[in-house]
Amino acid sequence: MSVHKLRPAQAVKWPAEWVAGLPEALEQLQRWAQVRPLHCALRHKRHGRWYAWRWIDALRDVERLADGLRQHGFGEYSRLVVSGPFEPNLLLLALAAQAIGGQVLTLSDTLEPSALHGQIWRVRPSHAYVPDRQQLQHWLMVVGSSAAPQVLISDQQVPGSEVVGFARLIGPVEALQRLNRWWQPSGETALWSEEGTHWQGGLAVLFEQWLNSGQGLAFAQSPGSARRDRSEVAPTGLLLSPARLQHLADEIQGSLEPRSTWRRRLHDWALAHPQSGLHQLIRNQLRRRLGLQRLQFIWQASSVRQGGQWLDELKRDSA
Repeated sequence: MSVHKLRPAQAVKWPAEWVAGLPEALEQLQRWAQVRPLHCALRHKRHGRWYAWRWIDALRDVERLADGLRQHGFGEYSRLVVSGPFEPNLLLLALAAQAIGGQVLTLSDTLEPSALHGQIWRVRPSHAYVPDRQQLQHWLMVVGSSAAPQVLISDQQVPGSEVVGFARLIGPVEALQRLNRWWQPSGETALWSEEGTHWQGGLAVLFEQWLNSGQGLAFAQSPGSARRDRSEVAPTGLLLSPARLQHLADEIQGSLEPRSTWRRRLHDWALAHPQSGLHQLIRNQLRRRLGLQRLQFIWQASSVRQGGQWLDELKRDSA
């Protein structure tokens, strides 16, 4: 099978980018699969239910995906583009491509068809993974052109197309572990993401923070359900872009009373007096309302322009 001639790295510009740190990420995944094979590595809500991957499951899936990619012509001179929401399939497929020695890029998942076609022409991927239904339709419009990837992979089924289903790529695997509990074990930590490839540098951040720490990483079902899903996980750490952190800060500000009311003046007074019992009460109420009652860590919280004071408060340990 022929492959596109690879261009040098400097030819790639945002909204496409190379994924940094993948060799180290793969080594770390292998290490965690040996050190804590049965601990929870990944969680994702799908169709209203939570599913989990243990570290050993994640490594085995990477190995299966690498075999599937090879069977579909992916080699050390191939180029995989991933475009869509961050979730386990996307992360594991990127690691599988790295295991083979190919190149991995992200492409923003917010591009309109005309802009998307131009980026595909510039990047020239041999393989692409596009899980979102609407974006997949945009990609299918490029099929037949000289810039189209040879293999288009997706979770979505498109009758009459040659899209390779992710399930076909990974082959027969054991059923994912379903999480039915509503509580969180006191010692279990969980990083949280509700982002996608529109976050410049975001995938590298996820790999670094997740695999350096060895903590579990959880994903919302969709951006629209992020607040509810976050409340069910009660994460201990947030991995969000500056824009999404600002959205969370605005969400906090919006949950407070209007500035002209006595309740808002009481909130502001409490913020200025962190040792008061009222301050602790308001902070704990905000934690529970936003699903952040266990929060200990926010990646680059200093990037928030407005409303960041309450984000800093949410990072403090509960009294």
